Amino acid sequence: MSSIIQLLPDHVANQIAAGEVVQRPASVVKELLENAVDAKASEIKLIIKDAGKTLIQVVDNGVGMSVTDARLCFERHATSKIRKAEDLFQLHTKGFRGEALASIAAIAHIELKTKQEQDELGTHLIIEGSKFLSQEEAVLPKGTSFSVKNLFFNIPARRNFLKSDTIEFRHIVDEFQRVALAHPQIHFSFYHNGSEVYILPQSNPRQRIVTIFAGKTNEKLVPVQEETDILKIDGFVGKPEFSKKNKGEQFFFVNDRFIKSGYLHHALMNAYEGLLKEGAQPSYFLFLNVPPQSIDINIHPTKTEIKFDDEQALYAILRASVKHSLGQFNVAPVLDFDRDANLDTPYHYKNAEVTYPTIQVDSNFNPFAQEKSASYSDKAKIKKQHHYEKERPMPTWESLYVGLKDDTDSIAESSGMQFESEEITTSLFENQDPEPQGNKTYQIQRKYIVNPIKSGMLIVNQNRAHQRILYEQFLGNMTLQQANSQRLLFPLQLHFPSHELHLIRELQPALTSTGFHFEEDTQDVTISGIPANVTESEVRSLLEELLRDLQDGIPGNSFSQSDTIAKSMARSLAVKNGAYLSEKEQENLINGLFACKEPDVSPFQKPTFITMRVEDLDKKFAL
Repeated sequence: MSSIIQLLPDHVANQIAAGEVVQRPASVVKELLENAVDAKASEIKLIIKDAGKTLIQVVDNGVGMSVTDARLCFERHATSKIRKAEDLFQLHTKGFRGEALASIAAIAHIELKTKQEQDELGTHLIIEGSKFLSQEEAVLPKGTSFSVKNLFFNIPARRNFLKSDTIEFRHIVDEFQRVALAHPQIHFSFYHNGSEVYILPQSNPRQRIVTIFAGKTNEKLVPVQEETDILKIDGFVGKPEFSKKNKGEQFFFVNDRFIKSGYLHHALMNAYEGLLKEGAQPSYFLFLNVPPQSIDINIHPTKTEIKFDDEQALYAILRASVKHSLGQFNVAPVLDFDRDANLDTPYHYKNAEVTYPTIQVDSNFNPFAQEKSASYSDKAKIKKQHHYEKERPMPTWESLYVGLKDDTDSIAESSGMQFESEEITTSLFENQDPEPQGNKTYQIQRKYIVNPIKSGMLIVNQNRAHQRILYEQFLGNMTLQQANSQRLLFPLQLHFPSHELHLIRELQPALTSTGFHFEEDTQDVTISGIPANVTESEVRSLLEELLRDLQDGIPGNSFSQSDTIAKSMARSLAVKNGAYLSEKEQENLINGLFACKEPDVSPFQKPTFITMRVEDLDKKFAL
């Protein structure tokens, strides 16, 4: 019997490995940027087209590679980082397994240009699907230029699973930010479809954070510093009042490597206990330095998860450090029982000179002189006046109407006028059961609205019902482009990172049709008009949630894009569960719901109301 098990060809093995390493264009960006950092580059440029589907190019001025290294780097498990198994626990670089370039070369067109400083000529390689097509010498600058074209060209099924350009671009921005934040001493530049996204000069960690996330980030940051035998913490956390609903600005770095750790995140959230609103997420940029032998970074193909030797100690140190920083910078409330705040000197009197009070005495004052000068007749007159006022009290309001009826009767008799009787008559149908005028609504737990109907009662979910109403309004406004807008007396200026500004400009026509009006600005977003049902305080949170929804799942065609925008805005502006509604608001909500085209479900295909018949209630009581 012939053997069943066979060795796979190299190109098939590389494609299988690519399934673990290269999941999307952002995976290629991560590997190439980390290789450029390991090459000791001081300047790194990232160029992409069509969100990385057409081109991903990373250019650096690092040490470069020789001719032999340029060929070997595309072989599986070829690496310069380790020589023996013990080196896995003494890693100080990014990549080390030697699978990334081989996997990328198996599923894309590769063009490599590299040159070392001591060499006169460099090496130019072209590879397609793990096949070397050409290798020649070329005049090149010091460093390496790595171009990846037509990703997944030989795996169409994998290419079909890629999301829209907006989503893929967002993932690339995430990877770029993680590498750029970990290495502020390197100059980074980022270009997408020929337009500039980021230019990050060499700086310190705080300035790098402010440059990437723009706006008023600097005033949001609280420094965190702690050094122990097993852990050193440097970085910044955000003030509680600047927290957001999403986790877009949360970064943990261990030995300059970005990681994801729910355990450490829980420690940090515990430090914010009592300072955040429900559902709010703080910003943090924390750099943890630990001995390399105390961690294992080889437990995940993308190396974003790390196993620690003593997680409990790290948890306690991180929690205590963040809590201490929040209290030290007066972000967390502090109780001081030894000081009375009422005894503090007011600020505007703090440096004022002390003025002593002066006493003025009238030496000619005689308290008996006035009493003697008053005559007996004057005293009698004053006494008589007081006695008269005492005997004649002020008239009350009832006295103003005394005799009014008699006067009215006399006027009527003299003029022959007749007044209609105001006596209350009883109903013609005394035995009729009282019925309420109209259907009265009731609110239960500030979540459901109950309305009696002929067959029983209607129970409406107020949040989902309002979502359906707003969704059809926004979608209709975007279709007809007839949205009502309210102009702001003072334009609202909002700050967003560069990649989000780029997305807002792309969506400006759709947002304008909903009622927003933008003024031209290259750095920030200046809003001069907002939709009629949006308040000025809701604009920022509305746009932030809209951007998050769009970056997570915006479809390709314009109609679906408008649909996504309408859904996101409806969810943000809909009345929340727990909000009190007056009886008039409840009726308007129900009337507006049943005026919709599809009142049965919310925009997210969830039921908006249920009906309960009288027969169903009778069955409940029959048990």
